[in-house]
Amino acid sequence: MADMPDMADKGLLRFLTCGSVDDGKSTLIGRLLSDTHLIHDDQMLALEDDSKRFGTVKGGIDFALLVDGLEAEREQGITIDVAYRYFQTEKRGFIVADTPGHEQYTRNMVTGASTASLAVILVDARKGILTQTRRHTFIAHLLGIRHVLLCVNKMDLVGYAENTFRDIETGYLQFTDNLDFESVTAVPVSALNGDNVTGKSAQMPWFNGKCVLDFLETVQVDAGKNRTGARLPVQWVCRPDGDFRGFAGTVAGAALKPGDAVRIEPDGAATRIESIETEGEKLTQAVPGQAVMVTLTDNVDVARGDVIRHADSAMQTADQVQAHVVWMSENPMIPGRQYHLKLATAAARASITDLKHTININTLEHVAAKTLELNDVAVCNLSFDRRVAFDAYQDCPETGAFILIDRETNETVGAGMIDFALRRALNLTKQKLSLDKNVRADALGQKPAVLWFTGLSGAGKSTVANIVDQKLHLAGRHTYMLDGDNVRHGLNRDLGFTDADRVENIRRIAEVGKLFVDAGMIVLVSAISPFRSDRDMARDLLQPGEFFEIHVDASLATCEARDPKGLYARARKGEIANFTGISSPYEPPAAPELRIDADTTDPEAAADLVLALLARD
Repeated sequence: MADMPDMADKGLLRFLTCGSVDDGKSTLIGRLLSDTHLIHDDQMLALEDDSKRFGTVKGGIDFALLVDGLEAEREQGITIDVAYRYFQTEKRGFIVADTPGHEQYTRNMVTGASTASLAVILVDARKGILTQTRRHTFIAHLLGIRHVLLCVNKMDLVGYAENTFRDIETGYLQFTDNLDFESVTAVPVSALNGDNVTGKSAQMPWFNGKCVLDFLETVQVDAGKNRTGARLPVQWVCRPDGDFRGFAGTVAGAALKPGDAVRIEPDGAATRIESIETEGEKLTQAVPGQAVMVTLTDNVDVARGDVIRHADSAMQTADQVQAHVVWMSENPMIPGRQYHLKLATAAARASITDLKHTININTLEHVAAKTLELNDVAVCNLSFDRRVAFDAYQDCPETGAFILIDRETNETVGAGMIDFALRRALNLTKQKLSLDKNVRADALGQKPAVLWFTGLSGAGKSTVANIVDQKLHLAGRHTYMLDGDNVRHGLNRDLGFTDADRVENIRRIAEVGKLFVDAGMIVLVSAISPFRSDRDMARDLLQPGEFFEIHVDASLATCEARDPKGLYARARKGEIANFTGISSPYEPPAAPELRIDADTTDPEAAADLVLALLARD
C-alpha cells in the first residue's frame, strides 16, 4: 500500500451504507478498499480463502467478506451487525458504518446513522425502490443526516440500461422531495465489477456524474450536527479524598475551556471551570468527543446524570417532552407502561403518554395508531419520573437522543430523538405542604403502607385482603381497601382489558394508593395486576419499606374449579377476550414480600401470614 499523508492535514468523512438486504452494501465497501489498494497482501490471501468457503461470487472474490465479519453473516451472506471500517485516500479519511438491510435489524441501522454525516443508500437495479429503502432514508433524515448518495447497484444485471437508472433516480428524488436533505445525488454502479466505484465506467458512457470515490472525496458536509455551546454530561464523580472533586464525561457541542462560565443542569447552579485534564495531562481546552475530567471553582452540587453546560447556551429541562421514536422490539409498545430511559448519562423512568401518530414510510403520511410495532416510527409525548436536562436532537444529538429499555428483560426497545419540552411541563411545580406523610402517620399512630395482593382471578385475593382489613380495623389501624373490581365501577370505568388499558388501570390504582400512604393510611389493593413491570411501577412510587407485594398463588386448575363469577367458563367459550390465565398472560412476582399457597392455605390462615409480615416490619 502506498504511504498516505498525515491525517492531520485531511478532513474526515463519516458515512454509512444502508438499503434493503442483498443490495450490495458490503460489496461496495470491499470494492472501494480493493480498488484503492488499501488491502494488505495477507488480507487479500485471507479474503481469497474466505471467498472459496463462504463467498457468493462463483469462482471469484467476494469483496463483501471484507466487511461481514460475523460468522453468521458469512454463512448467510447478509450483514447483521454494524461493521465499522476506517480507510483513507490521498484526499480524505473515512469512517464507514456498514449497516444491516434486513428489516428486523433496523435498530442497527439507527446506531450507524447516529454519528454519520452522509448516507450511501443502495438500491438493486432489478428491484427498484423498496420499503426498506424508504425506511432507511427517512431514519437517516430523522437522525440529522443531510446528504445522500443513491447508488443504483447491479447495473450489470440490467444490461447497464440508462432508462432503468433514470426511472429509479426520478422515483427516489420524488420521495425525498418532502425531506429537507441538502443534497441527493444518484450514481449507477456495479459494485461487483467495479463500474463507477473508483473510476468512470466504460459500460455507462451516458452517465456524466462523478463515480462513488470522487463524490466521497469531494462532497462538502457540515463539520458536525451540533448547534449549541459546550455540554459535559457527567458520567462519574471522582472523590479520591477530601481535597479533590472532579467530574468525568465526554464533551459535546463545543469546546470547553478553563475559566468558562457554566451552569449545572437540571438545577441551574452557576460556577466556572477551574481545570480540565485527561490521562493526567492538563488541557487548555477540551473538544467535542474528548473524554475529560473537570474541576469547578465552587462547591456546587453535581451528580452523575447532570450536565455541565456553557452559561450562555441554555438547555431545556422538563419531565415531559415530544419526541420521534423508532420502535425496536418485537413486543409492541404499550402506552403508559414504564420503561428505563437513558439520555446521555442521565437515567429516569419514562412512559409514552400519547402516541400522536406513526409515519407511513412509503408515503410519509401521518397515521393514527394506538401502539407501536417493530420498526414503526412515531411522534410521541413522553413523561419522565423527574426533570432531566436535554437539547432538541437537531441542536445536539448527544444530549437530545435517548433509548428506552424494558424494565424486566433489559432489552432496548426504542430509540428516540427529542423535539421539544411540552409547555405544560414547564408551568407546573410541586406545592410544598405544611403537613407531610410523617405528621399524618404519627397522628394515626401507625406506619403507612400498601399491601398489594396479586394473583389470578379466583385465587382468593379479595377474600384474604378483606379479612386482613377487618383484623387491622379491630386492632385500631386506619385502613382502606381498593378492590380491582370496585375501582373499575368508578375511577376506572372507562378502561377495558387490553394490555394498554390494564397498564393504565394499575397506574391509576397505584397513584391513589400513594395518596392514601401520604395521608398516613394502610391501603390494601386487591388486583390481578398481571404485568410485573406495572407492579414494579407501583412499588417505585413509594419509599422503601412502604410496599408489600403479596402473591396469592393459586394454580389455574384451582381457580377454574372455584370460578366464583363464572368468568373462566365464559373465557373458555371465547365470550371474554384478554382474560388473564386463558387468553392473556400473568407474570408472577419474582421476589414478593410474601407468597401464599392459596391451593392449600385457607383465607383465615393466609390473613394471619399477612399480619405476621406487617408485625415483622
